[in-house]
Amino acid sequence: MTDLEFPTMPARSHVPRRWNSVAFTRGHHFEIKDGVSVDDLLARTTSPLSVILQVTKRCDFDCNFCSETLQRPDPTLADLERMRDNLLGVGRVFLSGGEPLLRRDFGDVVDLFADDFVVGVPTNATRGGQWAERMVGKVAYVNVGLDGPRAITRRLRGDYDKVMAGIRSFQRAGLPLSLSCVALRSGLHGLPYLLQIADTLEAGKLKLIMPLRKGNALKLQESEFITDSEAEAKFAELRTLAAEHQWRPAVRLTTWTSRTEGHMICVEPTGEANAWPVYDAENLFEPLGNVLHESIEAIWDRYRFKRNHLTKYLGLSIRATDHGGGHA
Repeated sequence: MTDLEFPTMPARSHVPRRWNSVAFTRGHHFEIKDGVSVDDLLARTTSPLSVILQVTKRCDFDCNFCSETLQRPDPTLADLERMRDNLLGVGRVFLSGGEPLLRRDFGDVVDLFADDFVVGVPTNATRGGQWAERMVGKVAYVNVGLDGPRAITRRLRGDYDKVMAGIRSFQRAGLPLSLSCVALRSGLHGLPYLLQIADTLEAGKLKLIMPLRKGNALKLQESEFITDSEAEAKFAELRTLAAEHQWRPAVRLTTWTSRTEGHMICVEPTGEANAWPVYDAENLFEPLGNVLHESIEAIWDRYRFKRNHLTKYLGLSIRATDHGGGHA
């Protein structure tokens, strides 16, 4: 089982189990504790640190970079309960989509997972007012997609004002917040403003992701895909601005190199688990098994990107600032 220290979440009497080697920080990311090596973790870890579970493929936005456009029926609560049981041992589960808050039973979905995992919810926040209160004390943080100021977000993702209304609902409920952004060349100029927005919102983290050539992103102009050196330059600029202006959110930038290949384990609504992104695989997915029918330990055993998985989620193979630290 992965060694993991769970965060203390607000308004919650249940105290989850604690492990010793990995901590979840107020910056909403994992860090390895002093004196522990990745080799140590690899030798004794029998399940992933983090898994993405797609509880729906439906979405009310049509982001021009979206990689997950193939529609499938939603899993039932019974399906999700079986998946939960087979995922025991995972540190964090993202209840993802699509847009997960579109599920009419989303509160019940959260209840299924809240006691056994660090739960993160990636969302566009447009249904934030509907579900914020139901997530309190159960969700470690919500991760809201936002690509910059109003004009940039409207062009690349969807209705900025609906997103911000949802964020305010999360804040009123006291839910911890992080932001994520897909870094396209036409939006790079807005990233300093986005980091300031993240600081104003008291977000724990701003996560920057390079687009993947899949789904809607196949229709992007080639000029939208920045190079690794351009990403490094923009990250250095943000790091300098954060220090100059004392902006507090952690900043993390993931680029698609050999060190991050296949680092994600994505479970589709059917229960099919895939390593992602695997650059020479169809749809960038490499099949691993199905968590409706087998344990995550069995899937982890055949997963060939274990080191990439751990080093990415521990911030060792990506660009990461030291801001937003401290254990939750």
